[in-house]
Amino acid sequence: MPHPINRRLFRASIGVLAAAAVLGPQIPASAAQDPSARVFMVNPVQATGDQGLTDDKDAATAVPASAYATAALRNLDGSGSLSGAWVTVRSETGSAARPIDGAYVYDRHSDQFEQVMAYFWVNESQEYLQSLGFGSELPAANARQQPVRINQWGADNSFFTDKKAEIRFGKGGVDDAEDAEVIVHEYGHAVHNAQVPGFGTSEEAGSIGEAFGDYLAVSVGDHADAKYGWPRDTDLACVGDWDSVSYTSSLPHCLRRVDGDKTYADKVGEVHADGEIWSRALFDIRTALGARTADRIIVNAQFGFAPDTSFEDAALKTIATAQDMYGAHEADAVRQAFAARGIPGV
Repeated sequence: MPHPINRRLFRASIGVLAAAAVLGPQIPASAAQDPSARVFMVNPVQATGDQGLTDDKDAATAVPASAYATAALRNLDGSGSLSGAWVTVRSETGSAARPIDGAYVYDRHSDQFEQVMAYFWVNESQEYLQSLGFGSELPAANARQQPVRINQWGADNSFFTDKKAEIRFGKGGVDDAEDAEVIVHEYGHAVHNAQVPGFGTSEEAGSIGEAFGDYLAVSVGDHADAKYGWPRDTDLACVGDWDSVSYTSSLPHCLRRVDGDKTYADKVGEVHADGEIWSRALFDIRTALGARTADRIIVNAQFGFAPDTSFEDAALKTIATAQDMYGAHEADAVRQAFAARGIPGV
């Protein structure tokens, strides 16, 4: 297997402490020792519905206070750094984020804000998987300390590399770790690699990886909105609303969508483009079965994928997993979703 395998966030083109006043919705800490932090509620475009927001060179004033929430940073190891059970964050720009009076109170002008975002959303993603039963009644899915580097690559792109099983977030335009959907997309690659080491060695497997990253981003963000009572004033199927304002001109701003009309006949041999076929099938499974049932099936099926799996083999494995976990009705719904995308053999 060649190393490293980099799963990149493909695009179409191509600090200062904040005021001490608490801004945005409040989320109680899970325990007295959990520090609080300011984070974006998924991302500023989703939270406000304002498609006119721009990066404005990382200016704090470019994003309204209403886009932020105060959240608990759970599962930290008590070292005072952003290191915990499910994620450890390192930064290549700026000093490491540190709590002041028990809080990480940064705004987007600070490099430390991206560090906090990465910690919160990677931890949130793993907690979501565990809430589905992964690590208890089902096998664990990347239940380990996930290394993350901020601004490592020095360009407007992000990727997961299996050489160190590390996620690296880039900068430029909207810095990637400012958008929770970008963070969770890359975490999706880490989950895949933990389930099937070296996953993505064929074009179709790589496409499935990109699709799952997009789908997981949508699913985790939607779960967080419901869990914390956050607003979402944009279309759920639009991925990367905030990150994409720097390189898209059409409205709404989206990196990609998970509700497109592509079928297997539309394959072009590029993983991000072809991933939109698979992500639409996953989104249709969610629509048919509900988020919890769909996500349990989708993630559990991936343990049985080969590193170079085809769309056909992965679809058949997902159908079989639905049958084993729930029964004929759920398996039928999964089959219909893949058949609607023209996936062979289903």
